Amino acid sequence: MPSRPAPRILTVRKAWHLTPNMIRVTFAGPELADFPEGREGANCKLILPEPGETREAFADRLAAGGPTVRRTYTVRHFRAEEQELDIDFVDHGDGGPASAWAVAAQPGDMLGFAGPGPVKVEHWEADFYLCAADMSAIPVAAATLEAMPRDAKGLAIFEVTDPADRQEIDAPEGVEMRWLVHPDPHRPSDAQVELIRTMDWPEGRVQTCIAGEQSVIRALRQHLLNERGVARADAYVSGYWKIGLVEDEHQQFKKTEAA
Repeated sequence: MPSRPAPRILTVRKAWHLTPNMIRVTFAGPELADFPEGREGANCKLILPEPGETREAFADRLAAGGPTVRRTYTVRHFRAEEQELDIDFVDHGDGGPASAWAVAAQPGDMLGFAGPGPVKVEHWEADFYLCAADMSAIPVAAATLEAMPRDAKGLAIFEVTDPADRQEIDAPEGVEMRWLVHPDPHRPSDAQVELIRTMDWPEGRVQTCIAGEQSVIRALRQHLLNERGVARADAYVSGYWKIGLVEDEHQQFKKTEAA
């Protein structure tokens, strides 16, 4: 079995608030020369340097395979000609290590990058596409919408913290976009679940790209697979986080729940 490639060390070209609660960081440099194309929407692991750590010391630490702080993110855009990669971070202030890193990010800063994995929706054979996401999952849902055939039909639901967090997304004209506002993401919301439960269900084959908070995802998975009969192969429905848990705790929770 081939060994995994060593993490890349990426350099920040620029960082800015795309919306009030979303930070976009653009990385650039020769480290991206062989980055695979067509992976927008794929997971990656970001590996955070220690405060004040030099690039050389960070590279040595990665090579040694010692403990690191890693967080899962999504490839938002890759521009091969410019050797540029965009990653979007929800702005939690200093509430998490990756958010704190992104809030303070300046040109020339660095982090480690492992991946990317495969995209979440690899085939386009449905009569109707259903996307749903909270702030954490906008990048995967947006990338999926932008990769769809231009004649695709469907519904995309985004739940954001502030009305100004709406983004421009190049979705097909036949996909209806709905934006919901939930100002306190630390409190549960059933808005996405209720909208999907009460929507006019389309005829034909349905594919989904749905991700977000674990309790929302559990309810939607049960509804779509058991009540609507969406085929498992056509259903990407994934919990990205859980209220009250950091990522490591959430990953352990998912393993326990799946056991």
